[in-house]
Amino acid sequence: MVLSNRLRHWYLQNKRDLPWRKTHETYHIWLSEIMLQQTRIEQGLPYYNKFIEAYPSVFELAKAPLDEVLKLWQGLGYYSRARNLHETAKYVAFECKGKFPDTYKGLLKLKGVGDYTASAIASICYNEPVAVVDGNVYRVLSRIFGIDTPINSTSGVKEFKELAQELLDKKDPATYNQTIMEFGALHCKPQNPKCEICPFNDKCLALKNDRIKELPVKIKKAKIKNRYFNYLVFNFETDKTILEKRSGKGIWNGLYQFPLVESNKLVDKIELLELDDFKNSIIETHLEIELFNEVPVVHKLSHQHLFTRFWLINSNSEYENTLHLQEVINYPVPVLIENFLNEYLPDAYK
Repeated sequence: MVLSNRLRHWYLQNKRDLPWRKTHETYHIWLSEIMLQQTRIEQGLPYYNKFIEAYPSVFELAKAPLDEVLKLWQGLGYYSRARNLHETAKYVAFECKGKFPDTYKGLLKLKGVGDYTASAIASICYNEPVAVVDGNVYRVLSRIFGIDTPINSTSGVKEFKELAQELLDKKDPATYNQTIMEFGALHCKPQNPKCEICPFNDKCLALKNDRIKELPVKIKKAKIKNRYFNYLVFNFETDKTILEKRSGKGIWNGLYQFPLVESNKLVDKIELLELDDFKNSIIETHLEIELFNEVPVVHKLSHQHLFTRFWLINSNSEYENTLHLQEVINYPVPVLIENFLNEYLPDAYK
């Protein structure tokens, strides 16, 4: 109870004014929680506002074309969240008549909803006493209680969930869950936490034992893989180009891109022409090819770094499925390509 009371006092003085904290409407809470998975509030807030404006209820979101949803999501990353969001919206709207499940166990059955998201929605919307455990909660608990079990291990997930559930204010789980997450985000931060004015500096074992920088413990990720992308940006005499939709289980499934040739290293023009994937993408032998960016754009994802070059190709041949260059901005594309388009077609983005 000491933990809960101190947190509540801190929260009343420091909590941020956020739109989803002004409602218990499940659609709004669900939308915010999906968006904030692996995303900082500062980055996610503008997207939340855009989605609420475009889709005021789950019915509007369910009726929207997936491409439109992905376009609105563009730049937020982890696009599987947007696809799951759309699938769940359709399920809730058409199968459940707009009513979300009202229990933790029921929410877990929704696509894209795991333990954390189900706990957050169930506690905030339905006052169900289930504890949330996100990155902020892991950090707060591991430091205060001096726990060095890796947070991304099976035993760690179980240990922290049990501790969080034990500490939960069962009478007001909604406020408590939001409080401990906010405390981790604003006060007990990964870098430069405010230990000198912390309400727990008399209790915190990490502070007492000089282990603030060591906790929480996390098992190191797999080695980062480098990949080399060569995008072929066609410009036909009719000011048209080629855009393709990505498919499969890899990154950016469902987004659009220019024809892609992947190599095992950075290649020059002569090496590019010799690649089988390049030859398979081209129906002519004499082309005007110009490298747009000599220095590759390095796009960093969680487990891979993409070294990317854009090759401008002028052609007077006939290709299938072309579209006007200015239309490209209407399609959902990875932020990597959007940044290129901002530079390549600046007038289209005015």
